[in-house]
Amino acid sequence: MLEKLQPIFSLLPQVKSPEYRVPFKEKLKWTGIILVLYFFLTQIPLYGLSPFAVDQFAQLRAVLAGHFGSILTLGIGPIVSASIILQLLVGGKIISLDLSRHEDKAIFQGTQKLLAIIFTVFEAGIMVLTGAIQPSAPDFVTILILQLTVGGILIIFLDEVVSKWGFGSGVGLFIVAGVAQEIIVGSFNPLSSATQPGVPAGKIFAFLYSLTTASPSFYYLIPVIATVLVFLIVVYAESMRVEIPLSYGGVKGARGKYPLRFIYASNMPVILTGALLMNVQLLANVFQKIGYPIFGTFSQGRAINGLAYYLATPYGLDTIFTEPLRVLFYGLVFTASCVLFAWLWVELSGIGPKQVAKQLHQMGMQIPGFRSSRAHFQKILRKYIPAITVLGGAFVGLLAFGADLTSALGGGTGVLLTVGIVYRLYEEIAQEQLMDMHPMLRKFLGD
Repeated sequence: MLEKLQPIFSLLPQVKSPEYRVPFKEKLKWTGIILVLYFFLTQIPLYGLSPFAVDQFAQLRAVLAGHFGSILTLGIGPIVSASIILQLLVGGKIISLDLSRHEDKAIFQGTQKLLAIIFTVFEAGIMVLTGAIQPSAPDFVTILILQLTVGGILIIFLDEVVSKWGFGSGVGLFIVAGVAQEIIVGSFNPLSSATQPGVPAGKIFAFLYSLTTASPSFYYLIPVIATVLVFLIVVYAESMRVEIPLSYGGVKGARGKYPLRFIYASNMPVILTGALLMNVQLLANVFQKIGYPIFGTFSQGRAINGLAYYLATPYGLDTIFTEPLRVLFYGLVFTASCVLFAWLWVELSGIGPKQVAKQLHQMGMQIPGFRSSRAHFQKILRKYIPAITVLGGAFVGLLAFGADLTSALGGGTGVLLTVGIVYRLYEEIAQEQLMDMHPMLRKFLGD
């Protein structure tokens, strides 16, 4: 069925793939250009938006990498929503695609882009029509939908530029940009807080201000300390790995290790889970609008009961005591979803036991003491990869959930994602620099 869509895929605009290996400086240039463009687009306001509009998805804003009130309000939501649908369909064998084959991978990517564009139009329409993005007058409904659609499609192509010409992916880059901005502003904003007039909005400045009063408060530092703790825990977890010894059959004495990271599926499970929760909130809004609030009701842009309420991110340590059932339910759902998406991501992104065994065998590698065969590789990798996939998915889920409860700056989930993305980005940049300095190493690695 998907093969019949290929004529449509060819009509979709696409970023041209490089016909040569992109050098380090050029990748750095394109990554910087896209980052500047992203910040510029977040400053373009939505024409016709009501001044009383409330951000219903503020709790997921770090994961969505969007900026409420700008044409990039949707952020990466449509891209990730499309990815969720395809992963579930392929993982459940409803759609039969072998992503190790170039043809099937091209179909998968084309379908994902088409779905992302469809989701952009759909989410833009739903948000405006349900009042999640409130127009200042009925005449501005169509204009708002059009602006959101244009912003969403721009994000899709900015992500494609980074993926083909820059470092990492645009999805990760935009998350880092948004969270970093929130952390800096949340720490050092000297302007008066809206909730506490006269007190600086930045937590560090607020703490320094409290020292000048009769009752200094260390409460302002809790989000800052939580941010630092999440940062340290994620860096430590990223360095944890299982190393499988390898030897190269073609060169006598050549030995190495194949590292299996503890956070094997990276931070994608958290991104996918965040997007899934956003779609639940969106669906609840739709049903309330048509008079069937089966997923819960909303008041002033916030869920107040039902499934939508229990799946809204709880913030603040006090919620553990005031709403223990809600915190427990949300924590279980969030962690279980992260484990599920970790397993799906490993299977679909080509890093499962079968795919890794095939890759190592084709490279002429073998494990000392074992015959060089794909079956032996697969048998040994199956002892480790499924276990660290589940444990790593549960770990990032619990860490993101716990960090959100502490009200960490940029959101606990946002900090977790940012540290992991920056860590991987640093490794990729270091590898690119090494290959540029030593071209023979690039030939050896087959790049």
